[in-house]
Amino acid sequence: MRFQQLIDSLPIVGFFGAFTFVALITAEACYRLGRWWQERSPNEKEGPTSMIVGSLMALMAFLLAITMGMASDRFDTRRRLVLAEANAVGTTYLRAGYLAEPASSAIRDLIRDYVPLRIATNDLADLRVRMARSVEIQAKLWSITEGLARTTPDSDVLALFIASLNETIDLHETRVVAGLYGRVPETILIMLLLGSLLTLGMVGYNAGLTRRRSPIAAVVLIVVLGAVITLLVDLDRPREGFLEVSQQPLIDLQNQLITPPPANPPE
Repeated sequence: MRFQQLIDSLPIVGFFGAFTFVALITAEACYRLGRWWQERSPNEKEGPTSMIVGSLMALMAFLLAITMGMASDRFDTRRRLVLAEANAVGTTYLRAGYLAEPASSAIRDLIRDYVPLRIATNDLADLRVRMARSVEIQAKLWSITEGLARTTPDSDVLALFIASLNETIDLHETRVVAGLYGRVPETILIMLLLGSLLTLGMVGYNAGLTRRRSPIAAVVLIVVLGAVITLLVDLDRPREGFLEVSQQPLIDLQNQLITPPPANPPE
């Protein structure tokens, strides 16, 4: 399944610059077109152009709000899943201490290797390697658990451990789907970009028909709209950008697991 989108080739700053540049060119070209058409058809300025422009702006504001809500929900989901996975892995590690040796130590060693792999990275190639290695460790953990289940099938402690391990494995796939595939559909983003450019073009065209415009107001409108759309794109990108999902819960768990317990705990 493809999880790279067309606009992912542009960095966030590059996307903002490209949108602003294209929007400025579009607005200016449509303004000149409006002036040219008004000279040929003086009655055009009395038509419904202004009403159409207002309707387009209202429609694009509605689409922008809907898309922003979709991107924000997906960003929040990815953030919650990091905490959920850290809690699940930590619980699995603690419950492994109740299992018989040598399975207990083997499982805990595997979990120590597993946690660093779950910390997200922006390098796509490294991310693929981590995902593959995570699946390998999950298979080893499950294989050890299967052996314990055959020898002690009625153990309540083992049942609790299996529940935690199963949740850990499920959260792996959930994070992969949410991080790589759970994005705003590319069709909606393209429609938003094209609709925004069309609306800005109609604003410039209407200004050309009436021969009244404010260049400063037009530039401010384009910059602000570009910044909002760039923020939306940033929210929707799980591996890069200024708005990144914090991996601190997994980092804290990693530090806890590599810190050896005190030799003589205080009484």
